[in-house]
Amino acid sequence: MRELISKDQRIIMVPHDFKFANKGIITEVAPDYFMLELDYAPDGILKSNYCEFYTQTKYGTLYFDSYAKEINGNTLKIASPAKHKFLQRRQYTRIKYILDLDMFDGGNALKITTLDISAGGMKLKTNDNISIEKDYTITLPLSEEQNIECKFSPIRIEKNNEGGYTVSGRFEFNSSHDKMTMIQYCAKRDIEIKNK
Repeated sequence: MRELISKDQRIIMVPHDFKFANKGIITEVAPDYFMLELDYAPDGILKSNYCEFYTQTKYGTLYFDSYAKEINGNTLKIASPAKHKFLQRRQYTRIKYILDLDMFDGGNALKITTLDISAGGMKLKTNDNISIEKDYTITLPLSEEQNIECKFSPIRIEKNNEGGYTVSGRFEFNSSHDKMTMIQYCAKRDIEIKNK
């Protein structure tokens, strides 16, 4: 584990109630702990309560569970995890996400079928004409209680043999909280799908 995390590395910390998700920088790495300086006050993060951690490494997105041994202001002493896993080599975990949704270009609604999503963007199918020059607004349902609204910017549009288009693009979130929510949602769904 010590070779995977290092001083000055950015890391996301997500407690059980992910509205208290936080991020920060690793300031020290020791054999049985690492020190984490959070960007924001550690509201909702309790000593000895397990949280999820996500960070980028050269091997892909590293994910592990651990807990704070000590909390002093924004500085936390985090226990070294017993085990870890790599979610995948790409920057954000991509999951299958098939839904019929509306995407909006100002006042115009476009009918789309999403194929997959990640915190970076999504792939979709549509019969409507989509412009690579425009940004679109979309609301993504993550659960019965939770939706995320964001902007979608097309990057690649391919014409399908059977008609219609396959479109890949990136998301622009309204807040870093929405982005962290999406990262956690995709990571959790990826683990659920692999454990089925």
